[in-house]
Amino acid sequence: MKDAMNSGEALSAVDRAWLRMDRPTNLMVICGMMMFRHRLRLAAVKALVQQRLLCFHRFRQRIDGSGFDAHWQNDETFDVDWHVRHIALPEQGSGVGMEELVGVLVSTPLDRSKPMWQFHLIDDSGGGSVLLLRIHHCYGDGFAMLHVISSMMDEAPNRAHPAPVDLPRHAAAGSALERVLGPVTQAAGAALRTALGASAVGKDLLAHPLHGLGYAVTGVDYALAATAIAVMPPDSPTRLKGPLGVMKRVAWTPPLALGEVKAIAGAMDCSVNDVLVACIAGALRRYLQEQGEDLEAAEVRALVPVNLRPPGPLTALGNQFGLVFLDLPLGIAEPLARVLEVHRRMRALRGSKQPAVSLAILNAMGVAPDALNQRLSDALSGNASLVISNVHGIEQPRYLAGQRIERQMFWVPQSGGIGLGISMLSYAGEVAFGVLADAQRVPEPASIAHHFKAEFETLLLTLLLMPWPSAARRD
Repeated sequence: MKDAMNSGEALSAVDRAWLRMDRPTNLMVICGMMMFRHRLRLAAVKALVQQRLLCFHRFRQRIDGSGFDAHWQNDETFDVDWHVRHIALPEQGSGVGMEELVGVLVSTPLDRSKPMWQFHLIDDSGGGSVLLLRIHHCYGDGFAMLHVISSMMDEAPNRAHPAPVDLPRHAAAGSALERVLGPVTQAAGAALRTALGASAVGKDLLAHPLHGLGYAVTGVDYALAATAIAVMPPDSPTRLKGPLGVMKRVAWTPPLALGEVKAIAGAMDCSVNDVLVACIAGALRRYLQEQGEDLEAAEVRALVPVNLRPPGPLTALGNQFGLVFLDLPLGIAEPLARVLEVHRRMRALRGSKQPAVSLAILNAMGVAPDALNQRLSDALSGNASLVISNVHGIEQPRYLAGQRIERQMFWVPQSGGIGLGISMLSYAGEVAFGVLADAQRVPEPASIAHHFKAEFETLLLTLLLMPWPSAARRD
């Protein structure tokens, strides 16, 4: 393999931004989990990692240097035993359950002196296994990681796929932004780098960090979107906002039947994502009301990732996504009305320039001085209370190391001062729902997970009890 692909490759501006966003209170680590009915053998998992994961050269590399000098470097002391660890869940009655153990693991930083990823093979007390995956966000976004992990799976237990083809080094920093924004903008990251060199501009950026978007984005539509983000007020100060600690807690629910979600979406002439986000809004409504919050005039806003990769096969790892700000209609109690309102708000965001502008912010965070980087991160995350991510996964059952994957889920990391992340992943006809929460902000995330399931069941029952087919359909 060519040395140029394995040593001394600089991080892209966006990947560097995700590395620099790491805080003790919010680790920029993507965490996924697979559940198996039967035991996985540690030797089989290690062999699979060697054959199907390490053929991607990036996963043999650690990050050397810091700031602008950070670059990918071969780990000459790479040891697969460090990266694939075996844990046995304590016996029932010990007081330590799977959720508690996973919460401890996702709260544990990855060692930066080594490639920043680990797999934890956990023997559960029922005779099955759980495989927990932790990969730092600077290696790639969820869309890239889904490609990598899917390449480790097989369609049948005794029919192994060949090793996947390695992906080349990522394109030059800023190229993803140039492709999204077009040549008229000349790349926000490069423009900001130039702007930061001017003392007057630099002082303005330090005082008003989101003003930097005006220097970076020259297209009118993008400038308007940048202005909208810059003047966006923080959402309501519910208990979801406040100081964060270092411990995270996780929760998940039994999966939903994807066919039922699609049936609701079809009946209401909206998307599957509209239905699921409406159920999240209902779950948060119930949870915050239990905590004594007045939701009559509350605005709770979510950051929602949007894939900005071009159609077709994945050609590089790294991060190529933007974000939109979605106000959740927590004030609406009636489930059908809530779905329609989510649909209306999501439709209004369709075609928004917010994803491209947020990508510009991330580029800026990758090249800005530390003081400005911190303020950009706080300005972006300060406008929201949670992150919501919905990923369309594999439609058919898959096998890993000879065993069928019964369930899959993941947890989206949060940046800055955001303390709640909600993730949904479809797999084999089901939709998994996971919650990752700061222990100080949401001590019992299982409550939100329980309310999500209840909201979906209420929505389904309400729809079934409607006087179909005589009721008028929405235009």
